Amino acid sequence: MLSKDRKAAYKLPPAIAGPSESQELRRRKALDEQKRKRAQRVDSTRQLDLFADLNLGRSDDEDGADDSEVVRAGISPYASLLPSSSATPQAPEAAMEAVAQGKKKRKSKLRKGHNKWADRCMYAELLEMNEENCWDMSESGADGLPEDLETAWVAVGPVPLGKRCLAVTDQSLGVPGLVPNTSLRSRKLGKLLMPRFPSCLPASTVLDCILDARWKENGILHILDVLKWKGQDIAECETPFRFWWRDTRLGELAPSPPPSSSSYNELSDFTDSTIALPRVYSFPYPTKFLAVPYHSDTSLPTLVSHIIPSARASRLVDVDIPADNGAEPDQSMAVDQSSSNIFTTRSSEIGSDGLLLYVSEATYESGTSPLSSWIPLVKYGEDAPSSAMTESQPSESPLDIFLRLVQKRIGQRSDGAYNTGWITMDV
Repeated sequence: MLSKDRKAAYKLPPAIAGPSESQELRRRKALDEQKRKRAQRVDSTRQLDLFADLNLGRSDDEDGADDSEVVRAGISPYASLLPSSSATPQAPEAAMEAVAQGKKKRKSKLRKGHNKWADRCMYAELLEMNEENCWDMSESGADGLPEDLETAWVAVGPVPLGKRCLAVTDQSLGVPGLVPNTSLRSRKLGKLLMPRFPSCLPASTVLDCILDARWKENGILHILDVLKWKGQDIAECETPFRFWWRDTRLGELAPSPPPSSSSYNELSDFTDSTIALPRVYSFPYPTKFLAVPYHSDTSLPTLVSHIIPSARASRLVDVDIPADNGAEPDQSMAVDQSSSNIFTTRSSEIGSDGLLLYVSEATYESGTSPLSSWIPLVKYGEDAPSSAMTESQPSESPLDIFLRLVQKRIGQRSDGAYNTGWITMDV
């Protein structure tokens, strides 16, 4: 029973607020706090405090002004500002020793504390929806959906099944794409998920990613968001720009070929040695960087007709796999002989995990944030149908509830009053 409870709470977001504070209120506070910090950083960069006491002097219109008067003064008033002769400069050896001690202290603090990559991902809150008050016209947003869902949000989906992580690249000497320069860090603890591997990503880049649940079969790493690109901080940019930047820069990258066919493994599920067993290619590390689709148009009709249906369905992605040198090539596969290696193209099915919503004006922030909302395809704790559940009463996912609430909003808008006419759609 205990193991079942742990499995049910595996993907459950942590509780961050009491019931007295609504999600909409937390969202407004978080957005206002981001705006305040951004304005503070801009003012600090402009250094306006240095010019606060400056003035242009008396104007020409002031009475008693004498332009012919020349003020002559020596430097004696500034003598008190000079250091005393008894003060001796610090020796270079002592300065270097102080710097070394400071570095040792910082390293010891880093070792004692948690990993610097821990909890760096922007983790979405589960969208709080309320069907009981969805017809309450006296209060805006009583159904739990954002009031400005159509104008101030960006939808991301279908979100693929997999493990959330950070992709971090560093400076490496050697040919790009051949020397290991990329590491994958876990979302919570920041630990390495696999050894460093070569990739076509530029140095000093940090990406918010989802490692595909079947990455050993397709070699896919899904790129969800971008924090830094070539040392340039992109996390301080607003959501639509980050996604546009992500797609543009990923489209400029050269394709990363998978490793050689030496990674083919024999299937050992059969005991009959007379049967010719197929050989299966296994990716040692991700080689295909695939952006998660995003939608700037979040109008209610678009949500119902396009975004929500796409968040339900899986999709097929073509993946290049090195041809098996120890077996005859399959004639049904597309073969690429443009290089020294021969690749075959296969289709891999990418399962959906749900839909993400981001506030357009929000910047990227670490940790759990109300500025991003998560609508899963499967209800938490119900990955598999329960034995007590009948076919007439199937399990209902949060995405089903989200669809109904959006349809009710469309019905309310049609006549400006209560309208029970829903848009018919297969759920």
